Amino acid sequence: MLEINLKGKIAFVAGVGDDQGFGWAIAKALAEAGATILIGTWTPILKIFTSSLKAGKFDSSRRLSDGSLMEFAKIYPLDASFDNPEDVPEEVRENKRYKDVGGYTISEVVESVARDFGKIDILIHSLANAPEIQNSLLSTSRKGYLAAMSSSTYSFVSLISHFGPHMHPGGLALSITFIASERVIPGYGGGMSSAKAALESDTRTLAWEAGRKWKIRVNTISAGPLGSRAAKAIGFIDRMIDYSGINAPLADKELRASEIGNVAAFLASSLASAVTGTIISVDNGLKVMGVAVDSPCWQIKEKEPVS
Repeated sequence: MLEINLKGKIAFVAGVGDDQGFGWAIAKALAEAGATILIGTWTPILKIFTSSLKAGKFDSSRRLSDGSLMEFAKIYPLDASFDNPEDVPEEVRENKRYKDVGGYTISEVVESVARDFGKIDILIHSLANAPEIQNSLLSTSRKGYLAAMSSSTYSFVSLISHFGPHMHPGGLALSITFIASERVIPGYGGGMSSAKAALESDTRTLAWEAGRKWKIRVNTISAGPLGSRAAKAIGFIDRMIDYSGINAPLADKELRASEIGNVAAFLASSLASAVTGTIISVDNGLKVMGVAVDSPCWQIKEKEPVS
């Protein structure tokens, strides 16, 4: 009998800040399979997240199939925009949300994880940020564009580069992408479409390099639209969900974050030991469509039979 068994495995999930997004869903699926979960939470929201967790606000979402609550072995502050302490600008270091928190750059977090737990088996990158995401690409500034690339794409490269020596052979590094990497999605701006395209390209190159260097696998999941708190910052996520419900092959089926989590758990398991360098779509089939079937110009009536 095939089963997903991650007992004894350690997973670091970067990008958990609430109980709605893909990071949380993936962490929960990995926990269901028996993995030990470590998470990295964006430094400015660390206090809010940990306070909400302690207050029990996420308890219903933490509930596992056996009735227990998902536990986090440790929560690390993480700002994946910075590789080393010297990269952090003074205005960030002195910001009230950073000032009393230390060790949040990528190199520092990896050092802490290695010191606390030794080697890990699973690295999840559920990070994306574009300060100008509501701007069209034409109106996106250089600073905004580069910020999107840094936070959403290079952070994956850096995390693998730093975690690689501290991962067991056969381990998995996984990121989350979106159809805007190869299709025009009006409104998905600020350089985010470019960042997702680069993320997918980097996945292939990293699969080669990290596979040869550390024998770890690198994949990405192209997730369909989900109404998470982070996605709502885009401004049109509800319309994307409606569009998918009408035009995807699996019509009128709401995509659940747990479905992305389940595929992530599969990829992290020995069942996917030969899967690397791939982009796996978990989107009710939306990515395969070449036309919008609800478009007026696609409503072609059948010709009346000739009498």
